[in-house]
Amino acid sequence: MKIVLVEPLGINAGLLERYAEEIRGLGHEFISYGERPENTAELCARVEGADAVMVANLPFPREAVEAGKNLKYIDIAFTGVDHVDIAACREKGVSVSNASGYSDVAVAELAFGLMLGLSRNIVPCNQAVRRAGTKEGLVGTELFGKTLGVVGTGKIGSAVIRIALAFGMKVMAFSRTVKPELEALGVRFASLEEVMAGSDIVTLHVPQNDSTNGMINREMIGRMKPGAMLINTARGPIVDSEALAEALQDGRLSGAGVDVFETEPPIPEDHPLVKAPNTLLTPHVAFATVEALERRAEIVFDNLKAWLEGRVLNKIC
Repeated sequence: MKIVLVEPLGINAGLLERYAEEIRGLGHEFISYGERPENTAELCARVEGADAVMVANLPFPREAVEAGKNLKYIDIAFTGVDHVDIAACREKGVSVSNASGYSDVAVAELAFGLMLGLSRNIVPCNQAVRRAGTKEGLVGTELFGKTLGVVGTGKIGSAVIRIALAFGMKVMAFSRTVKPELEALGVRFASLEEVMAGSDIVTLHVPQNDSTNGMINREMIGRMKPGAMLINTARGPIVDSEALAEALQDGRLSGAGVDVFETEPPIPEDHPLVKAPNTLLTPHVAFATVEALERRAEIVFDNLKAWLEGRVLNKIC
């Protein structure tokens, strides 16, 4: 079999080589690329002739699926799969796996980092000190006792809830299914409308799909408490960025921490959130810790070895 890693996995070269040698030792060809392809044509050229492809969050459109004449398997080194044309994979009979769970801790921790950064004015405080300033105008607020609204209670949302409870926060949650184990911890499940209206901070942890695109729209943002904050480490298209920017400009919301956008960073200079006040913007980095990336590599190579043995782990299709 010819296996192609079409973009870097973010792990050190020695660790990647150990994984590669293991695959080669099983009698397979393994090719890896140290840089992302510059365009779809270059991606298609890398896919051509491959039996299996490994990809992280690089967009993998129908053209790439169809370019792989021998393609039988796509091993996605990411939790979300919306960047891969799954419909084309199904049509062609290509099996697909993902790396669910590798970044649960990393994303949950960044969500809280954004909350703390906003509530305690950490970035403005740093800037003030470097300009010989003081705390004037930079007195923050505590998370203790505040109500956190968690939209989506999968593994990441549940991890966020446990951190929130350790901080002494009250938690409301919206999810497709009520989880008794979270209720037992004191979490109150409610409708999305109730969560948006009743929370001091709302944090998003749902996948991107047809039902969540535009979920946090102008109406939902308008339901939020005056002075509330919004945290998005899920997917950009879930939130109406223009409506969020307007709420920040008007002072109706006191802050927003955003790690994801409608497109992968770099985002346009005229993106509505770039000039919005009281924002912490990070370049889709929530998943990116040394530990998470090493965990991700372990998962995707386990996926690959299982597929080579005739099994599909973490199956998407």
